[in-house]
Amino acid sequence: MNECLTYEIHPHAIEEVKSKQLNQETYMAMTSLLKMISDPSRLKICHALFLHDLCVCDLQEICGMSQSALSHQLNNLKLARLVTSQRKGKNIIYSLADDHVKTLFEVTYEHVMEQV
Repeated sequence: MNECLTYEIHPHAIEEVKSKQLNQETYMAMTSLLKMISDPSRLKICHALFLHDLCVCDLQEICGMSQSALSHQLNNLKLARLVTSQRKGKNIIYSLADDHVKTLFEVTYEHVMEQV
């Protein structure tokens, strides 16, 4: 059952939570980030980059995507600051932006695997 048996508010708990709520702009930014990784193609790219820094050619082979589709997704991931790129000779190497992105992937994976 998902409802209280009696209606009784707890002012201390309500005040504590209200005092720690984020502003609407922060909630929107967090929502955008979660939407960005909710796409299976982008998540597959992130997983590949979680395991190894890769160029577009490598990612095409791993993800089974056309170069244009992959470039589109990589651009989205870069705009969301989830992925970075660096030129190495004639190649552009992609990697996850920072350890926060790795942690986000790890925690999501662990949570999903608990339910399996």
